[in-house]
Amino acid sequence: MTGDLSFSARQRLLLIPVYTLLVMAAALTLVPFIWMACAAFKGNADFFSSVFLPRGDGFLGIAWDRLTVVNFKRLFTELSIGNALLNSFFLSSVSAIAATLCSAAGGYALAKFRFAGRGFVLNLVLVALVIPGPLLMAPGYQLIYKLGLLDTYAGLILPGVAPAFGIFLFRQATMNAIPHELLESARIDGAGELRIFFTLVLPLLRPMIGAFLMITFLGTWNNFIGPQIILQSPELFPLSVAINQLRGLYGQDYGMIMSGTLVSIAPVLCLFLLLQKEFIAGLTSGAVKG
Repeated sequence: MTGDLSFSARQRLLLIPVYTLLVMAAALTLVPFIWMACAAFKGNADFFSSVFLPRGDGFLGIAWDRLTVVNFKRLFTELSIGNALLNSFFLSSVSAIAATLCSAAGGYALAKFRFAGRGFVLNLVLVALVIPGPLLMAPGYQLIYKLGLLDTYAGLILPGVAPAFGIFLFRQATMNAIPHELLESARIDGAGELRIFFTLVLPLLRPMIGAFLMITFLGTWNNFIGPQIILQSPELFPLSVAINQLRGLYGQDYGMIMSGTLVSIAPVLCLFLLLQKEFIAGLTSGAVKG
């Protein structure tokens, strides 16, 4: 018993430097976010005069009276950033749900069904995984132009409905999480393929669904190049493009840009904090066996 306790104590002592390094790394990671949050409440006059909050005679040596929310008021009243926020929510939600459903269906079919051309489709998915996205930008734009989908949300959502990465990810998750015997039992009981997919397969893939939903939601939310190329109407712009429009031609309102950036990252930061357990569970669900 004494040996166990001494061993446990030694283990805890060994973990102290590890936790110290992790706390220091976490604090270092938070510095840019703290700087941005402080900058969002400063005017241009105080932006370069202090690193974080403006110095003065107030509590803790900070000039609290010089902090302002004017930047946020102008964002929502003069620049209609609320419309861009709704556009980002719509684009990210629809893209994430559509990509997750299609990827889950594609991965399930490749993992559990035997059909002609299955090997060819799987090789096609693997090849698509290694092709850099920028190489597909020009042909993708030409295809969207010929389909008449420029300046529409469909032109942004449809190319990402069935990503090769998602199909391969769900194929691996299906192979690990869903036994053939379970599917055969459901078929013997008279369940159709659609019912099996929605009531049996999707619930068992819940960790991967949560992780992939978050990945695609964040990817669409932060996407700047795609909306910049496809969309031309300002009322359709998502947040990533609308914030870029805050840059002036002859001068920069840095407080306004920082407040817009804060508005942009706050929703996805809250979403990640809420779903971080599902995200980690989904990423590690296929780590035991391949």
